[in-house]
Parts: sequence; C-alpha cells; structure tokens
Amino acid sequence: MFSLQVRLWLLMSVLFGIVYAAVVVIGKTFLHVGDFYLYFGISVVMMIAQYLIGPKIVEWSMQVKYVSRQEYPRLFQMVEGMCVKAGIPMPKIGISPIAVPNAFAFGRGIGDGRVCLTQGITRLLNDEELRAVLGHELSHLKNRDVLTITMLSVIPMILYRVAWHFLFYGRSRDDRGANTVVLGIVAFVFYFITNLLVLYASRIREYFADRGSVSLGNNPQTLATSLYKLVYGSARVDKDSLKQVEGFKAFFVNDPSHAMAEIKELRQLDLDQNGIIDASELQMLRQKKIKLGFGDKMMELLSTHPNMLKRIKKLTDLKVGAAS
Repeated sequence: MFSLQVRLWLLMSVLFGIVYAAVVVIGKTFLHVGDFYLYFGISVVMMIAQYLIGPKIVEWSMQVKYVSRQEYPRLFQMVEGMCVKAGIPMPKIGISPIAVPNAFAFGRGIGDGRVCLTQGITRLLNDEELRAVLGHELSHLKNRDVLTITMLSVIPMILYRVAWHFLFYGRSRDDRGANTVVLGIVAFVFYFITNLLVLYASRIREYFADRGSVSLGNNPQTLATSLYKLVYGSARVDKDSLKQVEGFKAFFVNDPSHAMAEIKELRQLDLDQNGIIDASELQMLRQKKIKLGFGDKMMELLSTHPNMLKRIKKLTDLKVGAAS
C-alpha cells in the first residue's frame, strides 16, 4: 500500500514538473512573458470548468436515473453499511439503462458522491458480488480519485493544445518558424508521455479501490469473481452497446473494450468452468508467476485499468477487513 502511495505522489510531482517547465519555456521564449502564474491560472480555470461540469456530462451521457430507498432497499442497505464503515457520507445512487454490465462512481467530492449501476450488472451479479463492486466504487469516492484524475488529466490536455498551436499556427505568427515547429513536436512528445503517466495513475487508483473494497469487509475471492463475471458479461455485449460507453470506460470497474482479450486468460484460471473463481483457483494463481506477452503489455500501457490477471493476482495478497 505504501509503495503504491509513493508511486502516485512521485507521478504527480513529475507531471506537474513537466507542465511547469513547458509553460515557462513557452512564455519566456515565444510570448515574452516570464510570469508562470498567468499560465498556471489558465490551467486552473480549465481544470475547474472540467471539475464543475463533469458530473452533469456523465449523468446525461449515461442516462443516469437516481433511485430511492423504497425502490431499491437492498441496494441502499449495502451502500449505507459500507459508507458507515468507510466514514463517508451516503452518496446518491443511480441506475443507468446501459446493457454493458458495470458500475461507476463520480461527483465533485465525497459530499457530492454518486454511485451508479448499469442495468447489465444488476442482472449478472448476486448480492455479495454486487456489494464487492460497490465497495470498490465507494473506495474511489473515499480516496477522492475523481479529483485526482481530473487534476492530472488537465496536464496532457494543455500540452496537446500547445503542440497543436505551435505546429499549425505558431509558424505564421512568428518569424522563427522552424523553432515553433520544433517546440510543437516537443510539446506533442510530452503530451504523449504525460498521457501515459495519467493512464498509469489511473491503474494505480484501481488497485487502491480493490484494496478498499476488501477493507470494507468484502472477500477478495468474491471481488475476483465479480471482475471475472464483468469480463465475460462485457464480452457478450454487442458492439453498438460498447461504442455507447467508449468515452466513459475510465469510470468503470473494468474496461469492457478489453473483455474479449481478457476472457481467454481468465478462462484458464476458472479450471472447473463454473463461472466463479473459488478459493483453490485463487490460491493457485497466487503461486503462479504471470508473464505478459508484448501485446498484453502494450494493451495495459495504453489502458486506464490494470491487466485483469495481474489485478486478480493482487487480490490474493489481501485479507478481509485489512486496512486500506
């Protein structure tokens, strides 16, 4: 846990160091403005705008309908019990009519938390499995992951705009055309690098949320089965439904677009092919050394979520109720 925390803070320091250096060089060399705070202010405004309007965009795009305790008493009971244990306020609970089986959490902070389930997941998981997934999402709220990723994702966005400006507009406005093109290329390279770092941060947060779910009393084996079921549930969904959620898969428990590739690996883990991962199968995975091929490594590098086999193997190190 401490190792993950250190990696996250180092990652954030590197990202903000890169954007600081980029805006200062651009300001002094091309705009003849040495004050970093002008650019920092612009970045903050963009970040705040994304932070404020983000929840509404998610609600509208995912067609979220908030439900009452009378409609879903068991669901409210599960969430409420874990919120008490986590020490966070009760979030709004919503249902999305999306066929892709999944869950997601969003909001501007702990006091504005929203946890939503898709129709697909309510038909796929039993109560224990659903509770494990909800624990994962509540841990995202507790850890303020939405704010963290919002802050980090602004950095590659800024560098992309800088690269676009100098590659396509800077030359016509500056007699040092060659220099602006070079700067544009450098900014684009840094955009690519920072984007990979943000994806890495997102994968770290998924490990944190898995650990958080277990700390809220959910069995690692149950969470592993939930992840397995979400993978094969997503693999059965039609392509049109997957396209519908393409822009929001970073919010999900797993990446549904990788389901077809992941199901091949996970079927080897489910030795008796009964659709769940039992204690013996999890123990076998714990003793197994996972070696990813080049294709799997590249897929993980460009993904918001960890490789599923690696992720489930991490669960083998956890015990129910372990502190997060």
